Amino acid sequence: MSASAGPNGGGTTTLVVRVENKAGVLARVAGLFARRGFNIESLAVAPTDDERFSRLTIVVGVDAAPMEQVVKQLDKLVNVVEIRELNPAASVERELMMVTVRADPAIRGQILDLVRIFQATVLNVGYDEIMVSLTGSPSRVDDFEDLLRPYGIVDVQRTGKVALPKLAKTAPDPLAP
Repeated sequence: MSASAGPNGGGTTTLVVRVENKAGVLARVAGLFARRGFNIESLAVAPTDDERFSRLTIVVGVDAAPMEQVVKQLDKLVNVVEIRELNPAASVERELMMVTVRADPAIRGQILDLVRIFQATVLNVGYDEIMVSLTGSPSRVDDFEDLLRPYGIVDVQRTGKVALPKLAKTAPDPLAP
């Protein structure tokens, strides 16, 4: 099990869990982590291309050894079909943030400069506030949020990480077993 640095300084692991699309599955999966004392730092759930299944992307603060035990117990849950750990170096990770920032007309240009630099999107403009969104790697979203903070964040919503494994860059060896 590999881990990357988490926001609290400890390691995190990203698990992708394919489950049957049935009532109560999410509660059972989350309950398993809670019973083991793991904090779920991020959880994204979405249907897959097959309506019978959903995909959970779970980011958990962990040490490697106890996570292996949780994965084994997770695999025993009836509605769990597949579990994969994503290696951060071998995956593409994205997160969406929507944020409302104080933006008095006198300083609005500074905020719009940040929006342009980060290639964010202006969603709504009020008299003294501006709402923007940014999609990017979790570290890029963190950086953007940190730079907006001095202006006064009024409200912020982040989706949590979603991720997929990187694609192969070479053709498979036809002679490999």
